[in-house]
Amino acid sequence: MARQLDEQIVARFPVGQRLRVLDVGMGQGTQALRLARAGHQVTGVEQDPKMVAAAREALSGEPEGIRERVRIVEGDGRDTGVHFLPGSFDVVLCHGVLMYVEEPDPLLAGLARMLAHGGLLSLLVRNADALAMRPGLSGDWAGALGAFDTVSYTNRLGLDVRADRLATLTATLAGIGAPLHAWYGVRVFTDTATDDAETPADAETLLAAEERAGRTDPYRSVAALLHLCGVRG
Repeated sequence: MARQLDEQIVARFPVGQRLRVLDVGMGQGTQALRLARAGHQVTGVEQDPKMVAAAREALSGEPEGIRERVRIVEGDGRDTGVHFLPGSFDVVLCHGVLMYVEEPDPLLAGLARMLAHGGLLSLLVRNADALAMRPGLSGDWAGALGAFDTVSYTNRLGLDVRADRLATLTATLAGIGAPLHAWYGVRVFTDTATDDAETPADAETLLAAEERAGRTDPYRSVAALLHLCGVRG
C-alpha cells in the first residue's frame, strides 16, 4: 500500500514539495513516520490511548528533524472540523478505520473538507465484495456461503466490524467532492497468512507479485482490502 500511495503522491505533486499530511486513525504511526522521513509535515489523529503511546514511543526514537515534522492529536477522526480548518491539508489518510465506523459518510465528508483543492484522499477499507474469499480459501464453506450477502464480518481481533463495497464508496466520494481517481487491491495472495508467519526469503518477489495483482483485473477485485484514492475537485 505504501508503494501505491507514493505513486499517487508523485503523480499529483511536484517533486520535493513538502506536503501537509493528515493521518486519521494513525495507529502506531507507521505511515506518519514514513512520510515524515520523506520530508512531509504530518499530523496524526488517534483516539486509542495505547496506540497514541505506541506512536509517541516510536516518534521518540527518530532524529529531531523528523520529530519536529510530526504532531499527534488525541481525538476522534469524526471531529476533524473541531481541530483543523477546511482545506488545511494536501493529503489525508484514513487507513483501516472505516470498518469500525457504523455510518462512514459523515466521517468521509469531514475528511474531504480538510483537503485543499487538488488534494489526495487515501482510504484503506475491507473489501465487502470479497468477504467470502478468506473463509472459502480456508475451507470454511459455511462461512463462505454466509459472507456473500453481508457486509459484516469478524476480524482477526475477534471484533464484529463492517466492510465497504467499491461501488458504494465510488458514489460516496463523488458526492463529497473527492471523486475516485484510482483504486488498488491489497493482500490479494497473502490474506490467509497468519499474523505470526515468518517473512519469506523471497519477500521482494512476493511484494512485486502483490503489487502487480493489486493493480490488475480481475485480481484486485478479490483482494481482502481496497486502497481508494480520491481527489478533491
